[in-house]
Amino acid sequence: MVIQLLPLHYVYLAFIVFIMVLLIRRRDTSVVCVIGIIALGFLASDSISASISGIFGSFIYAAKELISTIFIISIVVAMSRVLVRTGINEIMVAPLTKLMRTPAMAFWGIGFIMLFVSLFFWPSPGVALIGAVMLPVAIRVGLPAIGAAMAMNLFGHGIALSGDYVIQGAPKLTADAAGLPVASVLEASIPLVITMGLVSTITAYILLRRDMKRGTFQQIGSPSPSKNGLTENTSSTDQPPLADLAIPLRTKKIVAALIPLLFALDVAAMYVLKLQGGDATALIGGTAVIILIAVTMIAHRNKGLEETTEYLIEGFQFGFRVFGPVIPIAAFFYLGDAALSELFQNPLPESSHGIVNDLGVALAHLVPLNETIGAIIMTLVGAITGMDGSGFSGISLVGSIAQMFSASIDSAPLLTALGQIAAIWVGGGTLIPWALIPAAAICNVSPFELARRNLIPVLTGLTITTIVAIFLM
Repeated sequence: MVIQLLPLHYVYLAFIVFIMVLLIRRRDTSVVCVIGIIALGFLASDSISASISGIFGSFIYAAKELISTIFIISIVVAMSRVLVRTGINEIMVAPLTKLMRTPAMAFWGIGFIMLFVSLFFWPSPGVALIGAVMLPVAIRVGLPAIGAAMAMNLFGHGIALSGDYVIQGAPKLTADAAGLPVASVLEASIPLVITMGLVSTITAYILLRRDMKRGTFQQIGSPSPSKNGLTENTSSTDQPPLADLAIPLRTKKIVAALIPLLFALDVAAMYVLKLQGGDATALIGGTAVIILIAVTMIAHRNKGLEETTEYLIEGFQFGFRVFGPVIPIAAFFYLGDAALSELFQNPLPESSHGIVNDLGVALAHLVPLNETIGAIIMTLVGAITGMDGSGFSGISLVGSIAQMFSASIDSAPLLTALGQIAAIWVGGGTLIPWALIPAAAICNVSPFELARRNLIPVLTGLTITTIVAIFLM
């Protein structure tokens, strides 16, 4: 079925191209996104007042979509601050320093641990869990914070989520839409996921090592956000004196042992109770709050009640400072999916599935088919559907297009798997700035800088993976 493209589609596409150019050039895009919201709102409603109201409405929509991520990041940061100021984190991560002695060991170690956790529980809870424990160790052995964020991103939101071999949420959606057994899509995806994972992570590491040798990352202590959203270097003397929060060494050792144990119990509970996604993240967040309260009461004694609130305020200030620049951008991109109909009473045709998905369908109908063109189109369609920052929103469309292509190309499972990989790698949290905020916030780096550094590895991986898919047909 051919989708009729409206001026809305073309304006949205033009703004996407402009925004991506600005991101690559490391320019701020918030103002451009607000202008895009006004333009789309006016085209959707034919009303200047409605388009202006749409700015605020789209901000609220984006905030609702992101609020759980804002909260988990804020709570984990609040917990981390009290652990740092009591010195408990030093004791807690000491054993890991024996396993991660070099930047290379830290990068690949964080990556493979993230891969394992994400396969069973999806990446969101894994980022909070792994980042809080392993980031200090990685920085201590010389891995830049941006390198740790890249490792968590590429292995978790990339490799684990695009294959999804344990939970099987992604392959089930694509397989059902394509009218295929889930097993066939899983089997077809194996060589593609391996290729994509190897090419993207190795490329990322090579580029990271190159910049480390050039002295691009001059870290002293831990990074902190600067006024422009990038990172500044701060020395360890910026932390409050540990003497003010002195607690007995024996107590610190007991707490340092209990914290990993509590998070390990969380992992066990996720497995036994089959908690995934938001439920798993909520369990991690609740545990972090309990740890925050307990450690604060131990460290501050009779001032513990007030100081707990102060740590929470500090955590939420950090969370909203990090997310502040992202909400206008996310608000614009969400208009490419369900937000447009919710805010402007569905200005699209009845057959439409949202601006982003319509553009993907139009691309699929644009050129004649053969194996090479089919593979390229599936990669592009998957990438386009991921542009709204939700890797899962468009993968049903990917499956439907693969089924449509199967009449001309006898490789439906392979095409379905290829589109799924492209959609999730782009939209699931490696290239779209607000989708990769969990890793960026935990590692205290700019999400825009993280997206920029992921760009070459991910695009290289998608190119090589598409070529491999063509040869496998």
